[in-house]
Amino acid sequence: MIEFFKHLLHEFELPLSNPVLIFSLILFIILLSPILLKKINIPGIIGLIISGVVIGPHGLNILEKNSAVDLFSTIGLLYIMFIAGLELDMNEFKANRNKSLLFGFFTFILPLTIGFPVCYYLLQYDFNASFLTASMFATHTLVAYPIVSKLGIAKNQAVAITVGGTILTDTAVLIILAVIMGSNQGNLNQAFWIKLTVSLAIFSAIMFLLIPRIAKWFFKKLESEKHAHYIFVLSVVFFAAFLAEVAGVEPIIGAFVAGLALNPLIPHSSALMNRIEFIGNSLFIPFFLISVGMLVDLKVVLSGTTALIVAGTLSVVAIFGKWFAAFITQIVFKYSKTERQLIFGLSSSHAAATLAIILVGFKAKILDENILNGTIILILITCIVASFVTEKAAKKIAICEEEVSLSDADKEDILDEHILIPLAKTSSTESLLDFAFLIKEKKSSNPVTLLTVVPNNDAAEINIRKYRKALDKFIIQGSASEIKINTIARIDHNPASGIARTAKEIMSDIVIIGWPRKTGFLDKIFGENVDSIINNVDKSLFICRFEKTFIEEKRLVFICPPFSERGIGFHVLMQKMARLSQELSIPIVIYAEYKTHQAIQQIANNLKVNAKLGFKSILDWEDFDAISDEIKPTDLIVFNLSRKGSISYQSIFDKLPQKFEKSFATNNLILVYPQDDNKVTSMDAYEDFTATPLTKGIEAIEQIGRGLGNILKKG
Repeated sequence: MIEFFKHLLHEFELPLSNPVLIFSLILFIILLSPILLKKINIPGIIGLIISGVVIGPHGLNILEKNSAVDLFSTIGLLYIMFIAGLELDMNEFKANRNKSLLFGFFTFILPLTIGFPVCYYLLQYDFNASFLTASMFATHTLVAYPIVSKLGIAKNQAVAITVGGTILTDTAVLIILAVIMGSNQGNLNQAFWIKLTVSLAIFSAIMFLLIPRIAKWFFKKLESEKHAHYIFVLSVVFFAAFLAEVAGVEPIIGAFVAGLALNPLIPHSSALMNRIEFIGNSLFIPFFLISVGMLVDLKVVLSGTTALIVAGTLSVVAIFGKWFAAFITQIVFKYSKTERQLIFGLSSSHAAATLAIILVGFKAKILDENILNGTIILILITCIVASFVTEKAAKKIAICEEEVSLSDADKEDILDEHILIPLAKTSSTESLLDFAFLIKEKKSSNPVTLLTVVPNNDAAEINIRKYRKALDKFIIQGSASEIKINTIARIDHNPASGIARTAKEIMSDIVIIGWPRKTGFLDKIFGENVDSIINNVDKSLFICRFEKTFIEEKRLVFICPPFSERGIGFHVLMQKMARLSQELSIPIVIYAEYKTHQAIQQIANNLKVNAKLGFKSILDWEDFDAISDEIKPTDLIVFNLSRKGSISYQSIFDKLPQKFEKSFATNNLILVYPQDDNKVTSMDAYEDFTATPLTKGIEAIEQIGRGLGNILKKG
């Protein structure tokens, strides 16, 4: 027994050395500190940093800063930068790249301009030390980024330009570090600049030209190996970080660039994205925040007045410089006060790049111990300030965006949105589910429902059991994306009526069906005429043919016949197209008449759609070549059709989908029948309107003629 207690006491000797015990302690901190601090309205990030201060070598010395801690903290830092690049809305980023450049310039030059005179004249440091310390003020680490990601405003324009500005300013500062170190060592010559330029060019070519091609090939060839996708992504992140280091810049630049390179290939609602965020936010990023706290030595404040003055001066200059940059950005781009606070909160925290610069300068004896200690205090203060400011501003923006974009009726519709997927064969279910996950409203509490309709015969019960067993893997697929899957089996003589009845019973908003694999275009589906589904299901109906994975898409071609935008279901359809565009990071090209395009553009503005909208004018809808001549194999084609009797229905559009099916056999193709409202809409904006009753009359005459012809043939 004595030996047991001796062994137990040995295991708990400080600092802890047992890796299992260390990991258990870290996990308990990650679990408990955010929960406890949430009760007193303190951001969880601060709890993790303070926990690091307490357990670190300068606190209670429970943990020492060893290689294992360094490894996990490095992974966490790279993860933050990678997720920032991966979650960036590329359409928004491209549209606002000039704003990102300008913000990057402001947040780089203003802190540098303010910091250099303070260090040179007030703190009396030499030129190299002053310039290096001032450049440290220009850096920032996205420590508070998990807050905006969690609140769902990562696609906000203020967030987009801040993330874009982060990579620009950090790259510039780290290049300055390389230049100062070269100057300090006497190596600042022509060979230095040639080496830096060539290495960065090679790094960029590998990341933006080679890696996306390899990733696309890998995801396509190993589509069913979902776990391999995550391992591949992690490999790319760390390989990119290593390449960046070889190229002469910090690894965080490589991780961010890896996020940008893989961004178009990983939809934001995919199971892979969910895995990346889940593991990062649960383990690696909290580990990094704890390691930041372990660097802080509060004793340096008590070591003398000089250390206190330096720490206070550095902290004030760093915070003011970033606030001033956010203030100038607000004035130039006419942002709100809350958006300015969000930009300031995201860009005011100093951690990784700051510490890298100061440590390199300290080891090279350019900076003294006072600057090093002052910087560590600065890291703690700025991380706390950034967390408070970001969370406060992010909550305001999240609430404001929801109130502005949605009326009370829209909020109710979103929370109740229900997608139904009737199945004939389970072979196409995976691609239909992936599509449903991409367009599904994330705030909806309803599941995605899979439906099968089996014939009412002696084998009905056996068929239902087979169906339920076959669908187990799709329930797992939904769980990977944190989306609940519900399964329903119906016995009905008529599958079409079974689908229509179920859609009404569960009050579904969207019905997604697979492409009929019968002879001719849409001749039969589940053994029945597809017209009966189109006519009986009055919900938004998507008929999908997916020939390849979504990562191969380059554009979303949205074909809208005249008046189609007048239907009540078009607004919902436009929101889904915008969401699909954002998820796949592809632009939307609208094929329509000019008046239709103008109306759609107005709808997009009212809905605050961020997707990039292009336009191709269609004058003659009967000329198929004019419509199809610019469509490419990498285009996702979405054809907005209308049911008979609706205000936008014209018989000439009945044959166009058949032509698209034959002419674009390798394209992913979606036919959409928006919700049928059966309401009369004003046509004042159009002069050349063909009345629906006339169309119905012509169709009736044609049907009578065909019937008489058949009777005469039989006679």
